[in-house]
Amino acid sequence: MAILTISRAVASMGDEIAAAAAERLGYRFVNRKDIERRIVELGFPEEKLRKYDEKKPGFFASLTKDRDEYLDFLQTAVLEFASENNCILIGRGSSIILNDAPNHLAFRFIANDTVRLERLKAEFNWDSKQAMKRIRESDANRKGFHKSFFNYDIENPSLFHLVINTGLFDIDGAAKMIADTVYGFITPEKEAAGQRRVEELLIGQRIVNMLILDYHLNISFLRAVISGHRLVLHGVAESAALVEQAVSVAASELPDYKVESAISIVQDFKAYPQ
Repeated sequence: MAILTISRAVASMGDEIAAAAAERLGYRFVNRKDIERRIVELGFPEEKLRKYDEKKPGFFASLTKDRDEYLDFLQTAVLEFASENNCILIGRGSSIILNDAPNHLAFRFIANDTVRLERLKAEFNWDSKQAMKRIRESDANRKGFHKSFFNYDIENPSLFHLVINTGLFDIDGAAKMIADTVYGFITPEKEAAGQRRVEELLIGQRIVNMLILDYHLNISFLRAVISGHRLVLHGVAESAALVEQAVSVAASELPDYKVESAISIVQDFKAYPQ
């Protein structure tokens, strides 16, 4: 019926509520480890995950091709899980990746610092200083991750269909609110339109992966936007020859689509230090 995405502050019971909502709805809960495992299966080195996974990349890590490859694999993994429908995905920018799917509902869980502090102290037997350090680091990492990779402020409530303060609601109450929102919002028409949109997004992402990872075309910030049977490539390339090759490959792979280019040509453009 729907694709749900969860954004959560640390110690806001995001995983627990997501699991309870999945059980209530009969959905698959796609957790952090599921997404990480799929990113590695797609080809991203496991030892490099810690540089990028739900944290702002360091200065040098943000200037390497690994960063873009991580994002391509992350988006592919999220879209693959979403294509199965009836699932709940947690974190990793999934709410932004699936933003325009009509059967997508985005939720965010928050709680004030006092509540989160006490939860962390109880869970890990920490003192207040240790717990507050964890809160500050986690909040900064998650905000930095979404700003760096998606240019979004993840704390902006307008990005979500529903923001739940878990200092006021218990796990079962929050899970019920989520289920009620799904039943009240998702229609068969939205479900069908959402499935089509996710399929388009996944086709576009796979074309990007092919051009960058298989054909090794040096096109920076490459995106493939599909609307109906029209695919438009966006990005920055050094030459018209690269653009022509990208269009030719995409058209060959998708003969039923009209493939066009909106790629900017900037001579001597270097996205990464040489």
